[in-house]
Amino acid sequence: MERVDQRELLSHGEIAVEGRIAGSSNQALLVSVSLDGATALACYKAEAGERPLWDFPDGLWRREVAAYELDRLCGTELVPTTVGREDLPFGPGSLQWWIEHEGDHYFTLRDRPELAGWLRTLCVVDAIANNADRKSGHVLFDGVHPWAIDNGLCFHEEEKLRTVIWDWAGEELDEGLIELARRVATSDGGGLVEWLSPAEVALTLDRADALARSGRFPLPDEDRPWPPYPWPLV
Repeated sequence: MERVDQRELLSHGEIAVEGRIAGSSNQALLVSVSLDGATALACYKAEAGERPLWDFPDGLWRREVAAYELDRLCGTELVPTTVGREDLPFGPGSLQWWIEHEGDHYFTLRDRPELAGWLRTLCVVDAIANNADRKSGHVLFDGVHPWAIDNGLCFHEEEKLRTVIWDWAGEELDEGLIELARRVATSDGGGLVEWLSPAEVALTLDRADALARSGRFPLPDEDRPWPPYPWPLV
């Protein structure tokens, strides 16, 4: 199904809860979404099911949607189609197109040359988004295309980049990635403005500008009081 049709289905379809997704820390639910004879599966993350965090405000589902909007702004194909809705069974939350995958994750995919460009792009977009939780298991592979999921811990105003993707740390960015960063830096924020605070949007554009100016992949900051990688790694 085309992305525009996925958005229509997720935005307006009728929801039926199928069950809880095993291992999810914030009670993510598997739901079916139906509209005009079409049915698909989605991951529903309700604000009511979120576990409170000391450093992120409630409403992490909004950041899930913002990550998809950043993906759209970048012109990349990284994040599954994601929408926010108020009229969901357990209240406001995000719906993300369900990815059927083969069990691979970042550590099993990073040595595949044909995926290197996609993974390098993800590294840059995660840096722009200030992703604080890019675990290996948050990169799925559907047999054709990798996808980045679980993007709720992004866009914090403080520097919090924590990721397993440090393979290219300090290396030069190719011109395509520099142009990607410039495109975000010189934009008006696109769909981000609906889901983030003005300060969070401004800082996202600033991070993109800093990447474009440096022309290099980010380096891990070893001087912070927490490590530059998430735990667990997978």
